[in-house]
Amino acid sequence: MSASSQKNTSSAWKALTSLAKSTAEDSIQDYFSSDPMRLEHYSIDLPGLYLDFSKNRINNDVFKALINLAQLSSLEGKRASMFHGDPINITERQPALHTALRDQESKVEINGVPVVNQITRQLLKMRNCSDAIRSGTWTGNTGEPITDVVNIGIGGSDLGPKMVCEALDEFGETGLNIHFISNVDGSEISKLLATLNAETTLFIVCSKSFTTQETLLNTNAAVSWLQRNLDIDSPQGSSHFIAITAAPQAAIKFGVDPANILEFWNWVGGRYSLWSAIGLSISVAIGHDNFEKLLEGAKAMDDHFLSAPLDKSMPVVLALTGIWYNNFLGAESIAIVPYCERLGLFPAYLQQLDMESNGKSTTLSGLAVRNTTAPVVWGQTGTNGQHAFFQLLHQGTRLIPIDFVAIVKENRGDPFQHKVLLASMVAQAAALVKGEVSDKAHQHYSGNKPSNTLLLDELNPHCLGMLIALYEHKVFVQGVIWDINSFDQWGVELGKRLTTLLLTDESGNDLDPSTRDLMRRSGLRD
Repeated sequence: MSASSQKNTSSAWKALTSLAKSTAEDSIQDYFSSDPMRLEHYSIDLPGLYLDFSKNRINNDVFKALINLAQLSSLEGKRASMFHGDPINITERQPALHTALRDQESKVEINGVPVVNQITRQLLKMRNCSDAIRSGTWTGNTGEPITDVVNIGIGGSDLGPKMVCEALDEFGETGLNIHFISNVDGSEISKLLATLNAETTLFIVCSKSFTTQETLLNTNAAVSWLQRNLDIDSPQGSSHFIAITAAPQAAIKFGVDPANILEFWNWVGGRYSLWSAIGLSISVAIGHDNFEKLLEGAKAMDDHFLSAPLDKSMPVVLALTGIWYNNFLGAESIAIVPYCERLGLFPAYLQQLDMESNGKSTTLSGLAVRNTTAPVVWGQTGTNGQHAFFQLLHQGTRLIPIDFVAIVKENRGDPFQHKVLLASMVAQAAALVKGEVSDKAHQHYSGNKPSNTLLLDELNPHCLGMLIALYEHKVFVQGVIWDINSFDQWGVELGKRLTTLLLTDESGNDLDPSTRDLMRRSGLRD
């Protein structure tokens, strides 16, 4: 922490350190026994989304101390700064205005220009593109309507839209096929292109800078494929390509038709960009009306985050429970376990959101942090996870808090199977807390394993928007308390630069023997 932040929160930090020691032998079950109102005190019920955080190793003293930590930090001021559009991303001198993307009444201005005007224009362009593609009026070079849409991007330009499209696939209804390409491994795009008809395929190229190496390599592969199959010289300038970027001039230089360029802005971080024009693939997949319902759900969580008292704020509570385990009980990871197959990509999405945002070791003032920051985020869907890693959760030696996520009302599949699915999740959370005593060591369950449970009323655009925004704000709260910048990602740059040097043979002799040998063995260097 910086000196100022350390001074503000040092008393709360010391109190929590002491409580971690004094409550080390406490039992979650005893907490329930001693407080008949524990569930009421340790749950938050919002329209569409419910959080039960009662199964945590947190008593009233710990909870009050955690809230005190948040109060003594700069959280409320930083929260206001983020929503106001202040340049809280200090290393890139940018605001972090993903919240404005879902606020049609935003008053934020950048250089005297209301951002809502820019956002509204791009939303209208998104709607027009989406409607044309979905209705069949957007045609390819030979006049055939589009049947397949390929989103080319990486990181936030891929994972967020892909996760949402998979989660909400029942809202598609058009018969359009939506594909996602991200990996620079050429086998991925080659395998996909072999299944597509060039006359009816549309590529959406998503790159903030329009210089991202992986995205441009895959885009060039798509261009070459269209050249071969449609016999046109510059397919990137045809109706088979749409570009989404914060650098429209770079896309124009690449040859994309300016009419087919949608924009977002440098004040939108990649991992927060699904709410922007980067979400065009979502709009195409589920319809733009449903895309706007996704925005509305996120806005509902924004409003809750802004208005709820800290002790009744879902993002704050999730953030503080995570800090308790991470910083005071020594947990190094958190498992995300959605009991819904359509949320299969949600753990991976949260990996990027959390670990890219808060995987930092430098404070806002440039000093080394004095505490651990982001945990390792991992997970898989239940019930598959029960037959994979739940053995470690129940009987392993590591403390791993868990976030369970489930859908109450299921509109697809057999109702009894859904009942079994929900029963499996509820049972696992209960078993992790309860444990079981046995005179056979290998059948002994220590119990006292913590978890949160999140229940969505339905897996619809509004509820999913709430869920995603909840975790965005959780990550932000933790970053504020750790006094780090959650909105840059300089850690990904060094490897990318070195890749370029290796490929251009400009790395010189400044390489270790292992790297030089691997380059020789893999054919990168004679």
